[in-house]
Amino acid sequence: MKVIRRYMHNRLRNFNYLIGCEKTKQAIALDPLDGEAMVALAAEQGWQIKLIINTHEHHDHIEGNPAVQAATGAEIWASEFARGKIPNVNRGLVANEIIELGSMKFRVMPTPGHTPVHVCLLTLSEEIPILFSGDTLFNACAGNCFNGGNVDEMYDTFVRELTPLPDQTLLFPGHDYMKTNLEFSLTCEPNNEETEFWQAKVEVLSPSEMPYMTLGQERQYNPFLRLQSPNLLPRLQGNNERATFQALRAKRDVW
Repeated sequence: MKVIRRYMHNRLRNFNYLIGCEKTKQAIALDPLDGEAMVALAAEQGWQIKLIINTHEHHDHIEGNPAVQAATGAEIWASEFARGKIPNVNRGLVANEIIELGSMKFRVMPTPGHTPVHVCLLTLSEEIPILFSGDTLFNACAGNCFNGGNVDEMYDTFVRELTPLPDQTLLFPGHDYMKTNLEFSLTCEPNNEETEFWQAKVEVLSPSEMPYMTLGQERQYNPFLRLQSPNLLPRLQGNNERATFQALRAKRDVW
């Protein structure tokens, strides 16, 4: 499997992913914003896009669907609950369904929170797992719950789906917010040396150069994965982890 990440140079700082099987030359366009760019990229690789998969219904994750489908005939797959929210969904994905294309295999993770229909993809065919997290988990942050989402559902998603994942899992998020989120993280947990290290490391990098982080690394500086840390500011430490998560998300919403 080969994954190509493309920064889209838009206001929302999207990443698009083309995921290809190098044996069969079949590919998945994940959350295409610029469909023509994805088709051109596949042609450069000698790949044929067979599937379009959307993590959720927001326009910046589905805008390229029509162009990719028109050029390739690829089907659009999304959560079973996304029908009527995403146009022309050919297949509704169910929780924990296994997707296979060529030699690639993925598990569909039900991850409501950012929106009720959000799903993530977790590779099952790679020695080192890859999490395509859409707008659920970002570098140093969690997704917002502004547009139809729910912070309690997001917390439940983190506990149920993300906590069990091994530290070596690679994170491929839907947007580049790393610099801003690291700044935010330091306001929640001042003097975190890992946060300070990575803040200095990425300061000189362009969005296309941003590192691929593991969940183990994220667990060292992402406050949403550090709910038990005694170094979080006292005003963020609720009576339980859910309350702390809610307080962090409320702070990020206005930060």
